[in-house]
Amino acid sequence: MPSATPTPTGTAEAHLLDLELAEPPPRSRPNLAVVSTDIADPLADHESDHLPGSRGEHLLQCAFGSRDRAKKFYDNQMLDHLNEAMIEFIGRMEMAFIASADAKGECDSSFRAGPPGFLQVLDAKHIAYPEYRGNGVHASLGNVSENPHLAILMVDFVRDLIGLHVNGRARVVEDADMRVRHPGIPAEYDRGRTPERWVVVEVEEAYIHCRKHIPHLQPVERTRDWGTDDAKRKGGDYFAAKATPKPWQQVVHTSGQ
Repeated sequence: MPSATPTPTGTAEAHLLDLELAEPPPRSRPNLAVVSTDIADPLADHESDHLPGSRGEHLLQCAFGSRDRAKKFYDNQMLDHLNEAMIEFIGRMEMAFIASADAKGECDSSFRAGPPGFLQVLDAKHIAYPEYRGNGVHASLGNVSENPHLAILMVDFVRDLIGLHVNGRARVVEDADMRVRHPGIPAEYDRGRTPERWVVVEVEEAYIHCRKHIPHLQPVERTRDWGTDDAKRKGGDYFAAKATPKPWQQVVHTSGQ
């Protein structure tokens, strides 16, 4: 009686060979464009829409659990103008730190100094500082020409050990134009130096810098070489940069020249 199971012959039938040698059908892949991550926007409640600061800082406040604390700071310590206490504070400052960035976000920080009053409060929404003849680089002014956002930090290291931040939008005004608009600005402003131009900042944010990490400094009388062009008196090559090769000093050959 013949067996119900066929005996292997070592050769498959033609239609089975076609199946074995055929390319396997491609595996279906998920459409990643429509896959939902189901991550909720922490700012979806819109509570931060009308608060000062950036979306980035608001997101980090949510991430680090400091949202309520930050809102208290906005409500209790920040203004969109200068009040009388801030104006008095600015009027006795002898130094300020300036932060700016160009259109690409490349940052620069700079230092400005002068006798009390060198920072001029024009009104509750505007503060100005003078630009004197310097090294000719114009890093801060160049940034302002591309990106008007500018920040000023003033710190009282001597009496009250407190700081004031002023952030806003800046513009550059020539000295002659500034004096037409604000004739009360002193003519002999700083040891006989007259500003070449001014940076006028429209105040958007003004707020305290707390005192807990501000060192207490004691002023010491010293002779300052205001306005000097003498390299040694300006500090010379203090950081030994002069002899160090720089990439921008490489010779660039241009065809036809």
